[in-house]
Amino acid sequence: MDGSAAADLEAAERVVMRWDSTASGSSAGGGGEEQMLFDGGGDRAEAERFLRAVDDLRRLAPPSPAAVGSPRRSSSAGGGSSAVHVAMARLEDEFRHVLSARALDLEMEALAGLSSLSISSDRRNSDVTDAGDDDESVSSSVGRRSSYRSLRSIREIDLFPADAITDLHAIASRMAAAGYGRECVQVYASVRKPAVDSALRRLGVEKLSIGDVQRLEWDALETKIRRWISAARAAVRGVFASERRLCFLIFHDPPLSSSTTTTTPAVTTHDSPFAEAVKGAALQLFGFAEAISIGRRSPEKLFKMIDLHDAVADLLPDISDIFVASKAAESIYVQAAEIRSRLADAVRGILSEFENAVLRDPSKTPVPGGTIHPLTRYVMNYSSLISDYKATLSELIVSRPSASSRIAAEGNEATPAFPDLDLPNPDSQLPLASHLVWIIVVLEHNLESKASLYKDVALSHLFFMNNVHYIVHKVRDSSELRGLIGDEYLKRLTGKFRQAATSYQRTAWLKILNCLRDEGLHVSGGFSSGICKSALRERFKAFNAAFEEAHRVQSGWYVPDTQLREELRISISEKLLPAYRSFLGRFRHHIENGRHPELYIKYSVEDLEIVMADFFEGASPSPHNRRRSHG
Repeated sequence: MDGSAAADLEAAERVVMRWDSTASGSSAGGGGEEQMLFDGGGDRAEAERFLRAVDDLRRLAPPSPAAVGSPRRSSSAGGGSSAVHVAMARLEDEFRHVLSARALDLEMEALAGLSSLSISSDRRNSDVTDAGDDDESVSSSVGRRSSYRSLRSIREIDLFPADAITDLHAIASRMAAAGYGRECVQVYASVRKPAVDSALRRLGVEKLSIGDVQRLEWDALETKIRRWISAARAAVRGVFASERRLCFLIFHDPPLSSSTTTTTPAVTTHDSPFAEAVKGAALQLFGFAEAISIGRRSPEKLFKMIDLHDAVADLLPDISDIFVASKAAESIYVQAAEIRSRLADAVRGILSEFENAVLRDPSKTPVPGGTIHPLTRYVMNYSSLISDYKATLSELIVSRPSASSRIAAEGNEATPAFPDLDLPNPDSQLPLASHLVWIIVVLEHNLESKASLYKDVALSHLFFMNNVHYIVHKVRDSSELRGLIGDEYLKRLTGKFRQAATSYQRTAWLKILNCLRDEGLHVSGGFSSGICKSALRERFKAFNAAFEEAHRVQSGWYVPDTQLREELRISISEKLLPAYRSFLGRFRHHIENGRHPELYIKYSVEDLEIVMADFFEGASPSPHNRRRSHG
C-alpha cells in the first residue's frame, strides 16, 4: 500500500471510529444520548463523509474472512478490518433507527378503497372498470404521507419518505458489499414484520387457528368472512404490495452514488427481506380461508363459500404479481391457489349436499290449510340465489346430476317412485342449469310425498297446486333463474299446477255438483210422468249439507297468492252457480208448493256467490246475512 493509500485508510478509520457504537457506553460526539447520522434532520455532510469512509475502508482494507459476520462479534483482525467491523455495527444501528423512526403512519383510508376493487367480472357479468388506469396513477413525492400509484388493482403506498428510502438503500448497499447483507436483512425483518402484523390487525385480521375458526357458530363466521374478504383485498393489494415495493427500493442493486470511486457488488436480493417481513402475516391471513375450505359442509354455507372463492380467485393475479417473483415467498401463491381449489370443491360438495337435503327433508306433519311449505320457499329462494351466482357456478359446476343421485332418490322408501330425470335439451344446457332443474324435480318429488300426508284428497291437490304455482312464479320473477331453467321446463311446471288445480276442483266439487243433476228425481208410471218430491227434498238437503261442509272446511284452506285465489273462486263459481241456478229454475216450485220450503231451499244464487268469498282465506268462515229465497 503506498503512502497516499495509507493516509486515505487512516483518515477513513478516524471518521468511522468517531461513530463507534460497539464501545461500551459510547455515544457519538461524547454526549449523553447517542446521536444518529441518518435521523432525517442531522448533519447530512457528516453522513456523507461516513459513507465515503466506509467505501474507502472496503476499497483499501477488505475484511478478512474472520471479520465477516455479525458486526457485534469481536474480531481478532487488524486495524482495517476492525474499523470495517465498527462501521458495520454503526450502519446496522442507523438502519434500524431509520426503519423505526422514519416510517410514515399507514393511513387506513388509503387502503379502504382496495376492499371493493376487482380485476375480474363480478357474478352478474357486469363490467368492472380496471382500477389501474394510467391517469389514476400517482407518483411518489417527498413529504407526501399517503401518495400511491396503481398497478392494475394494486395500490403501492409510500411507507417512508423519499429521503429515508435513499438512506436505507445507501446503508443496505454498503452492508451487503462488505458481506453483512444477512445482518441487514435480519434487522429489516425484525422491524418490518411487526409493522406488517400491526397493519393487518388494523384491517381487522384476527389471529385464529384452524380449530378456532371451525368451532365458531355459522352466524359469527359469516360476519368474519365478510370482514376477511375486505381485509384480504386491502392486505394483498395495499400492505403486501407496498412492502414488496419498499424492499425493492431498499435492496435493489444499481451502482452506488457518483461519489463512490468503485462499483459495489450486487446487494442481496430483495426477495429474502420481503419474505421474512410478510410471510408470517400472509400465512396467518390465508389460514382463515383455508380453515373455511376444509370445514364442515352444509347448504347454508354455499353463498359465503362462493364469495370467499371469488375473493381468493380475484386476488390470485395480484398474489402472483407480488409473491411469485420471489422464490422465498412463492409458497404464499401456492397456498392461495390450493385454497381456491379446495373452496371450489367445497362449493360443488355443498350443492350436492343441498340436493340430498331437499330430497330427504324429514317433515312428516302437513302444513295447515295446504299453503306453501317452508321447504318450497327455502329451496326456491336458494335456487334464485344460485342463479345470481351464475358466473362463478357455471365455471365450477362442470358435470350434470349423476345417475347415482337418481338411484339414491329411487331408493328412498319413504317417498313415491321417483320419475326419470327428463331434462329438456340436456346437450344444450349448462351443467348448472341441469342441476337447477334437478333440484326442482327433487323438490316436486318431496312435495308429492308431503301431499300424501293430508287425509283429504282435495286438500292434497290444493297443497300441490299452491307449491308448484309458487315454484313457477319464482322462476318467472327471476330473469337469471328463468334463463337457466328454460321456457320449455317452465311450461311443464305450469301444466302441473294447472293439472293440480283441476284435480282439486274435481275431487272437492264433483259430489256437490252431482247433487244438482236430474238423475233419480223423475218417476214414471201409467199415463203420466212426474217428480219424486221426497227424492227432490233429499237432493236439496244433500246439496246444502255438502256445500256447508265445503264452506266450513275450505274457508280454512289457504291459497296465499291473491290472483290464484281469485281465479280459483271464479273457476268454481262458473261451474257451481249456473248449475244451481238451473236446478232452482227447474225444481223450486215443487218445494215451494209444499210444507216448510225453507228447510230445503236455504240459499239463493246470490247467497252462494257471497259465501264463496270465504273460501281459501285460511280462517274460520264469517257469518253472512243471507237472503232466504223462500221469502
